[in-house]
Amino acid sequence: MLAVLDAFDASHRSLSLTALARRAGLPLATAHRLVAALTRWGALERDATGAYHIGLRLWEVATLSPRGVGVREAALPFMEDLYEATHENVQLAVRDGLEVVYVELISGHSAVQVRTRVGSRWPLHATGVGLVLLAYGPPRLYERVCARPLRRYTELTIQDPHRLRTALAEVRRTGIAVSDRQITMDGLSIAAPVRGPGGEVVASLSVVVPAAEGRVPGLVPAVRVAAHGISRTLAAALGQAPVAEASGR
Repeated sequence: MLAVLDAFDASHRSLSLTALARRAGLPLATAHRLVAALTRWGALERDATGAYHIGLRLWEVATLSPRGVGVREAALPFMEDLYEATHENVQLAVRDGLEVVYVELISGHSAVQVRTRVGSRWPLHATGVGLVLLAYGPPRLYERVCARPLRRYTELTIQDPHRLRTALAEVRRTGIAVSDRQITMDGLSIAAPVRGPGGEVVASLSVVVPAAEGRVPGLVPAVRVAAHGISRTLAAALGQAPVAEASGR
């Protein structure tokens, strides 16, 4: 059943039974039985053409995830404030293994175009939110990321492990990550950590602006304040005072 669900992705939102079986690596008869069970439960829905897509029941279950929806609910008011102050793309992400998963995104009509969407996954090394989550991640996370080639998206994407280590040290020193034209040549991301009640980094908040405008110094305080506000809300939700951040963070 998990193989059937995993057959869907951003490029394959609607699949015929035959395509589902092929992408899941299952015999057609087996796929037919599993798809029927998933459809009865509501994880899949069938449209008028006979194709299948992800059903609302699965979305309902996904909203119970505390790492995604819980953080999103705490963050949304501060994300809206940050958007009103900048009228640029505001993003919230959490880490899942060696990738970031975007759990909320607010974008404006005139903001720079971004390639992210809610639910999309991107590598840690090439995004502002990813650099934050990597910098404050477990001790061996850096080695795991660098154990495989660092994917290139533009000529400015970090691909050298030593350069990445230097960038992560700067994130820990300042509490801010700046990903300059690493995903697209017209976008720059400024990100800050969101902390849980114990001081651990549980998410990252970013604003994406046109790279050519040179707005980093003016936006850093706004991103930092918004991220700290989310951290305080998460702590208050659990009845705890947030752990004070170190100087410069």
